Amino acid sequence: MSLPLKRCLPLILLMVNLFSAQAQNRQLGNFVIDETELYAMTKQMSQFFSRFNNEEDQFGKKYHPASENWRNNEGRRRILPLMFDQQNQRTAGTLRDYFVDDLTGGKGSYLEFLGGRWYAEVSSTFEFQGRQVPISLILMIQKSGLGSKWVLTNVYFAQFNRMFPVGEIAEKEKHFLHPMSHELDFMNIYKAFRQPEVIEYYASDDFQPDYLSIFFYEVKLGRMKFVRVESLKFHFFQIPNWYFEVSWFNRPGMNSGWLISNLMFVKEEEKKPLLKFYEP
Repeated sequence: MSLPLKRCLPLILLMVNLFSAQAQNRQLGNFVIDETELYAMTKQMSQFFSRFNNEEDQFGKKYHPASENWRNNEGRRRILPLMFDQQNQRTAGTLRDYFVDDLTGGKGSYLEFLGGRWYAEVSSTFEFQGRQVPISLILMIQKSGLGSKWVLTNVYFAQFNRMFPVGEIAEKEKHFLHPMSHELDFMNIYKAFRQPEVIEYYASDDFQPDYLSIFFYEVKLGRMKFVRVESLKFHFFQIPNWYFEVSWFNRPGMNSGWLISNLMFVKEEEKKPLLKFYEP
């Protein structure tokens, strides 16, 4: 014979509370782990893409593309503010709100993994000329066969940049080869090598130094040796009229993992000179 409902009710409530607690807590040895922060943390960049586009729920379960939740802008308005570094004034104010409104208005703007114009900046340590030096490696995703791969597109090394300083126009105009030099069998070419530090002044006006080729040359000669990776961040130019940076934050609380750490309103035509650093 079944128990009276009044006697069953406390047991039912106890079971509900236990089930709810287990949904957020997990036993690990003698410790109970609160999984709320684990669910809140954006642990991988692939998850950052999914959350940015609202392609998964708060537990990481993917929405079906035919679902009404897939890339739902109402859901994005709730999620996107949580994907910013909330301890940074640059990413926790009205500019962020304007960005979210722009992303979720109309048809919305979304990130595409193979959409180009997003880059990884790998801050690394190399050994060069007997000392350890910092070098930033710039990489991008490139389609390859049926898949994709990361490829190097540029490097930043302070010593390389000092080799090619931006000179004054008046100073550059002092260094040239006369237009009739060919009639002298270029016997005056020696002028270009008298001052090696400014030899690039004898190049065409649209000359741009290729730091990646210099880097490869030094590595091939064995004079540049990799030591370790120090840190990683990502630069995004995909969203029309916006640039943002994503960095890793390892800290307690709900605001951790891969978060937007810098945000700028940049018109599309203003992005071109910036992109030269990432993809010359």
